[in-house]
Amino acid sequence: MLTDDIVQLGNFPTKLVDVGHKIDFIRSIGADIDVDDLGDSIKISAGGYGARSTDDYDVPIRTTYLLVAGQLLRTGHAKVPYPGGCKIGARGYDMHIMVWKTLGCEVEELPDYISVKARKFVGARIDFPISTVGGTENALICSAVAEGTTEIFNAYITPEVYDLIKLLRQMGASIEVIGNSHIIVNGKSALSGARMNVMPDRIEALTWIVLAIVLRGKILVEGVSFKDLESSMLYLQASGIDLLTNRNSAYVHSDVMPEGVQPFEVPCGTHPGVISDMQPFFVFLALAASGTSRIFDYRYPERIGYVQELAKFCPPGSLHAEFGKITVKGPVKFHAAEAQSTDLRGSMALIMAALAAEGSSVIHDAHMALRGYNDLAHKLKTLGMNIRIDED
Repeated sequence: MLTDDIVQLGNFPTKLVDVGHKIDFIRSIGADIDVDDLGDSIKISAGGYGARSTDDYDVPIRTTYLLVAGQLLRTGHAKVPYPGGCKIGARGYDMHIMVWKTLGCEVEELPDYISVKARKFVGARIDFPISTVGGTENALICSAVAEGTTEIFNAYITPEVYDLIKLLRQMGASIEVIGNSHIIVNGKSALSGARMNVMPDRIEALTWIVLAIVLRGKILVEGVSFKDLESSMLYLQASGIDLLTNRNSAYVHSDVMPEGVQPFEVPCGTHPGVISDMQPFFVFLALAASGTSRIFDYRYPERIGYVQELAKFCPPGSLHAEFGKITVKGPVKFHAAEAQSTDLRGSMALIMAALAAEGSSVIHDAHMALRGYNDLAHKLKTLGMNIRIDED
């Protein structure tokens, strides 16, 4: 959205629910986006971005704050929907308001949308009080087109943030990364087009690995940098799992884990450790372990809403959740159930439990999982699973 030139993105998850809503909104205010589902790519021409207005701000986009910079760059006024994300505890947008105000903007929270006004972004010092992926992404995007230099302290530089930096650099942005949390951006008034492949999703890679382990099936996961999954792989090994891996692929087969899953304890938090988004999959894995496991979450300690729903697939007493800690007593024999999705990764954990259970199960609001898993039904069917998604 920061250039009038063409940007082409390959390896792009065109069928993500969240992506669809975002593309619709971007088109509604003037940009052109060509989507190639077969080629997993999109082509963006954003010269008209912000030229039109819309009356519909009731759209469930999780990261609406990333849509501000392109509008403000062209018109001096951005209007975006309120973020519509997962309910996993305190997860507001105050850090984004701080970014905009620090860069010289006037921010107003109106009934239907967030209004951000400024003649232009002005470089400044941004000092995050907590680590935030979205906040770091927003700061990078805005400061790339700001007047002057912006220094970002306590930046949360995950592999996905590095991927964004790679794209911005291709577009001509001047970005220097110092250490693991300090970024210096020398803003430019205009960026150019680019062509790049989006990095594979490491959380999805872990999802398939864990599902294959619990179902004692076999799967080959390819095209993922397992360096970015190093901490998670260490905890899988600690639970008795032996995987065949190289730099960018992993093979799971029951023959290489004859003793099954052993009990484990894993802390979830921020990169480079096991990130909080992976927490539900370690809980699901623990249900296959021979003994009591404990999963801690220091980043989002309130991320336990899905546990009550997951318990519907398990014998009584198998799962106990409290603030920041989930205790799992395995192994369990999963049974069919009807459950309600609470958040993206939790919804996927429910789907995984349903796949592991005998009989037919129903997961309501499964669109939450479709926000994070591109073409999920097709992928599951290629693995031999029987799944039907009711779009209503």
